[in-house]
Amino acid sequence: MTADLHVHSTYSDGKMTPDEICSLAAARGLLSLSITDHDTLMGLEEKEAAAKRHGLYYLSGWEISAYEGEEKIHILGYGCKMGAAYQSFTDVRKAASFARVEESVRKCNEIGIPVTVEEVLSMRLQKDAPAHTMHIARALQKYVSGTDGEIYEKYLSRGKAANSNLGRPSPKEAIDIIHTLGGVAVLAHPGRIRLGMEKKTALILSLQEKGLDGIEALYTTHTDDETTYFLALAKERNLIVSGGSDTHVEDGTHAVGSPKYLLTDERLRQLLIAP
Repeated sequence: MTADLHVHSTYSDGKMTPDEICSLAAARGLLSLSITDHDTLMGLEEKEAAAKRHGLYYLSGWEISAYEGEEKIHILGYGCKMGAAYQSFTDVRKAASFARVEESVRKCNEIGIPVTVEEVLSMRLQKDAPAHTMHIARALQKYVSGTDGEIYEKYLSRGKAANSNLGRPSPKEAIDIIHTLGGVAVLAHPGRIRLGMEKKTALILSLQEKGLDGIEALYTTHTDDETTYFLALAKERNLIVSGGSDTHVEDGTHAVGSPKYLLTDERLRQLLIAP
């Protein structure tokens, strides 16, 4: 069945509600969906209900914003169950998200941008949700020109003046909590990792040794060559193949249901069976 297993809603830094996402997915002929908000499973019941209303099979998911030093290595978790371990992990992540906001705001102030913590936190569309870097980027639009993505790249990305990675978990910590919660751990958008292919492959193999279960081989900005390579690597290493659009808002590049991903019976079985 056609699926999109990587979409963000208002429960993190997306701009669409779960119902809006599910409505769009159904209109485009998708049969399955996973809303993978950053660092949280908040709104799970609402997401499941929205999917049911629109005739979609729903796979619970989230995306843990993991970092290895300055390198962004995000891990998707599918089929996780909430509980005490989840609450403990996300409480720490939420507190860290506010610490990053405070550090980034201070750094912005130091370079003459008078944004405030309150302005950043007001960008959250779900007020109990963690804060995210894109909330900072949206708050900065009051003071500097550019789209969310342009502002992120200019001020908040690796090595830029207002960057902060305080309190980020490692990929191993992300994999471990996903497994503890009964889920399956998948490397998100490997093509976006800022390493050459040889080093990137070595990284994927090292993550597999640490428990990684799959890779998101089909992804919005992957080139044809990257998609072919990651599909072959997944087959060679017996890794689950996932796919998703990573849509936060439809912007001409990201669109729910693109690229086309088939959630076969075998892939679904793999995603539902915890290691």
